Amino acid sequence: MSLKQKGFTLLETLIALALSSAVLLGAGKLFPALQRGVLMQYQKEMLQESLWQLAFSLGKNLRRAGYCNGQCAGNGLTLGNEGKCVIIRWDFNSNGVWEPAGHAEAEMTGFRLREGSLETLKGAVHCDGGNWQRISDPNSMAIKYFVVRRLARQGLPPLLEIEISALPKRGSQMITLRHSVVGYNL
Repeated sequence: MSLKQKGFTLLETLIALALSSAVLLGAGKLFPALQRGVLMQYQKEMLQESLWQLAFSLGKNLRRAGYCNGQCAGNGLTLGNEGKCVIIRWDFNSNGVWEPAGHAEAEMTGFRLREGSLETLKGAVHCDGGNWQRISDPNSMAIKYFVVRRLARQGLPPLLEIEISALPKRGSQMITLRHSVVGYNL
């Protein structure tokens, strides 16, 4: 009885090693590009999520604009600087009066775009001045555009449209979103 040995020859083994090395080198060069693409997509999603949070927060305030449990004097919503600054008034404590600026419970809040950040100020009377606080993170995004538009609708409360555009801090793809709310109290 003769025994035949089966296996790979040296030449076949060398060819297999050469082919697998070429595949691994190709994958090694592709991996950083793939990783960079995943990172950029993650940054885009995080920026979009942050912008939606800002839009929903501002939208919540805009829905309250003009609420008064009585006879309040003045405008519930003031759009300044072509809509790039918004001052909202609403009767937080339901006492029938909008508490003025300087009062401990001032019932007006301003929002504006300044130096790439969205800012807010409780008790704001106008869009200028100091003591405004950032509500967007300048380390993660630069807001390039912010506007609130009041769209009149015949026989219905106005529609308030928020538009925000921003760039991630390390990126070049601008993200723009629009969020609309109804101004029932205006």
